Amino acid sequence: MEHLDRDALSALQDIMEDEYPLLLDTFLEDSRKRLGQLHQASNAVDLGAAAHSFKGSSSNMGALRLAELCRQLEQLAGQLPLVGVEELINQIDHEYELVRRYYETERERFPVRP
Repeated sequence: MEHLDRDALSALQDIMEDEYPLLLDTFLEDSRKRLGQLHQASNAVDLGAAAHSFKGSSSNMGALRLAELCRQLEQLAGQLPLVGVEELINQIDHEYELVRRYYETERERFPVRP
């Protein structure tokens, strides 16, 4: 599976115009919080909710594999006993690092406005 849907990102850039860099910044900041929520979830309900939120934002930003991993985690959180959660969260961490580097590089293409 592709890591990123570049067509989706291109469409977002067209739609957001001058606000596109802000969208990238917001996604990066929001994603760090969502990762923290995944790691700190103390029960299946919180884990499922965090995975669901991260899935949606990742999907909207064209992060296909990240969204799919979050979907798997959301589904897993609905099944007891919870088995394989740590491994899946590790995969999400790894995928997020790949995606984060791409979005940060993408963000550098746009000068910071005062």
